Amino acid sequence: MTLILGWQEPLHLFHTTRSTPPQRTTWHAMLAGLQTSAVTGGFQGIAEAVEVEFTALGAYKCLGLPLHHLSNDHVHPDEVLGPGWSAQLTEQLMVESDWDKRWVVIEEALTRRMAYAPPTSPVVAEAWSLLHARNGRISARDLAAATGRGSRRLQVLFREQIGLPPQTISRILRFQQALTLPSGACRSLAERAALCGYYDEAHMSRDFRDLAGRTPAQLCLLADRAATGGNAPVDGRLQSVFDVSAPTAGLRPRSRGPSGPVAPILEEDKSDACD
Repeated sequence: MTLILGWQEPLHLFHTTRSTPPQRTTWHAMLAGLQTSAVTGGFQGIAEAVEVEFTALGAYKCLGLPLHHLSNDHVHPDEVLGPGWSAQLTEQLMVESDWDKRWVVIEEALTRRMAYAPPTSPVVAEAWSLLHARNGRISARDLAAATGRGSRRLQVLFREQIGLPPQTISRILRFQQALTLPSGACRSLAERAALCGYYDEAHMSRDFRDLAGRTPAQLCLLADRAATGGNAPVDGRLQSVFDVSAPTAGLRPRSRGPSGPVAPILEEDKSDACD
């Protein structure tokens, strides 16, 4: 899950599914739930923004509501965190010209939220750890057996505290592994699919198109380019957004104004994650 607080030019998002044309929304402040369809976004001018990537259970601890309400959705943060929350925090961020101080501002605000956090289930934490360690390659039956809970109970807990059921989380984790495998790890897309637990290459291609709106070849090329340099992160925390002003040219990392170039969003865990 992602929280963005920005100023100057707004963030533009394009939502894409197989059955509908791209839908465009514009945000200065945005809270995104877990997604199972492609979303691309970027800034079409000079902009600055703080982006927080929550860990699996960090969002539940910080936001304090059943996360299935936010799945496959983008909302204004004030709808969850209270009227005026984002404007007040954005003003504090704008006053600080130093990014290290801005991180302190956002971390203190989120820490205050977590002081009233609902308890998280140790069963969900255990199940998430198993899914993550195996890159999603564990069946619902085996997951239930490992945690001592029924599959139905796990589904209810996951929808509440992570936002999506275990089967969907497994699909996303498998996709992430397929995307981030180095090109030298496999000789073909078919071998990549087998290494990541897909039934065949066609199954992997469907997941790539559904989750990211691009083919495996297109996205793996982007991942390889990012891994070989050219887009160095600023203090390891900022990630790139994608240029949406020229969609026919493909995805191109672009700078966020005076902070300089930033690295693509490829890692699952970020240094500014709230755990």
